[in-house]
Amino acid sequence: MSGYSTIVVGTDGSESSLKAVERAGAIAGDATVVIACAYFPNDGKAANAASDTLRDEAYQVMGSSPTEEILRTAKERAQSAGATTVVQRAVQGAPVDALLQLVVDVQADLLVVGNKGLNSIAGRLLGSVPADVARKAACDVLIVHTT
Repeated sequence: MSGYSTIVVGTDGSESSLKAVERAGAIAGDATVVIACAYFPNDGKAANAASDTLRDEAYQVMGSSPTEEILRTAKERAQSAGATTVVQRAVQGAPVDALLQLVVDVQADLLVVGNKGLNSIAGRLLGSVPADVARKAACDVLIVHTT
């Protein structure tokens, strides 16, 4: 038993983020694992905003179609690691905002993210998903060493 009832874990489909998904699945016990993938709608204006936000530190997830495949793969990885109850959520918006809102919406008591971008120069200067959610989350945060 993990001591947590609802665990949110973010993924962008990268191998690094899938390692965080596996860790969430491994520690879940009886907890519900909510796998989240943030995406931007597939239109020109939003695509430009997504490119500016995501830079080269993460996959560019545009539209919900690639998101569904990412979530399917992540669910399989979480279940293989031991999670029994897995929920998939495609969330429109920037990754940090999407994860923080989802934590509130599902009343999660743990947020799991990978450490990608945490130790990069761009991450230090501009912020990174793990650093930003660790500062702003209203629950425990586990930053998984994935790189």
